[in-house]
Amino acid sequence: MFPTPQRLHVVCAILRDREGRILAAQRPTGKALAGKWEFPGGKVEPGELPEAALQRELREELGIETDIGRALSVVSHLSQEVEILLCPYEVSHRSGVIESREHAELRWLDPRGEAWLGLAWAEADLPIVEELRRSQSGVDSFDLSAKEPEPSLRGIPPER
Repeated sequence: MFPTPQRLHVVCAILRDREGRILAAQRPTGKALAGKWEFPGGKVEPGELPEAALQRELREELGIETDIGRALSVVSHLSQEVEILLCPYEVSHRSGVIESREHAELRWLDPRGEAWLGLAWAEADLPIVEELRRSQSGVDSFDLSAKEPEPSLRGIPPER
């Protein structure tokens, strides 16, 4: 019999600016998945509500206060014998100046643009990226697992 994977509950923020761009964060050197891109957030502590965990994580990582909106589709990802349950929430910025306290870099990305395609996303975040791109642009999915898409395929939706 195989051991049951440990379950890790994680929350992340879909935080938009006034132009509708979404904040992405690059994991720092020295941490797991260094250099990979993700949505800001973190682990839910035992006994903590996911919404409270997300507010705490954004305060710690970005120095901001937020209001938590609707939840998006939960992602289940198996990584090194750990099942990650990633719960994304739409979030609005209430107060504070956004600053990177833990990430190597922060970027505002237009979900309708091509910038999403060139980033090396953490695998658990890929389904969220796909969901956001589809809902914002009306295009079919792209393969976002590659670091650099072929130039001839950039921005061209797959044939139907």
